Amino acid sequence: MWRDDYFLKTARLGFRRWSLDDLPLALALWGDPDVTRYIGGPFSPEDVKEKLDTEIAAMEAHRVQYWPLFLLENDAHVGCAGLRPYRVTDHMYELGFHLRPAYWGRGLAAEAGRAVIAFAFERLGARSLIAGHHPDNAVSRKVLESLGFRFTHEEVYPPTGRRHPSYLLTRDDRSASRWPP
Repeated sequence: MWRDDYFLKTARLGFRRWSLDDLPLALALWGDPDVTRYIGGPFSPEDVKEKLDTEIAAMEAHRVQYWPLFLLENDAHVGCAGLRPYRVTDHMYELGFHLRPAYWGRGLAAEAGRAVIAFAFERLGARSLIAGHHPDNAVSRKVLESLGFRFTHEEVYPPTGRRHPSYLLTRDDRSASRWPP
């Protein structure tokens, strides 16, 4: 299937912007306790609506959000991946992704992450990206490391109240030969 509203594509994924009409997709993603167990969930329908509103507002204010992801082959909703403003004056953004369980273990988080990283550095002029994960989420750690992020510190993530490992990827890191094109 072909959609013309994907502003970014990879070999298997299409990215588009959230809209208010996407509430059912947002509920399926952030209403799933398996998806949200490491990010402070489970979330009520009201919490999910607030998250959707926040993503839409971030796009309007900063041109970034955790964009909804779809398989190009059939337009199935996979989850989301994208950026949040972190320190905008320093051209620093936070990278993140949330995938629905049916799509775990297929390499889609790394594929989406590579596209988001390229978007950040090439289109937004980002100088650096930060990312983190729940301390019990070893899969997210492996994905971030495979994308070239390096551990820098731990910080308390308010939704979970726990110290989460934090990672950094700079423009120079990305230019290094170890980073995939």
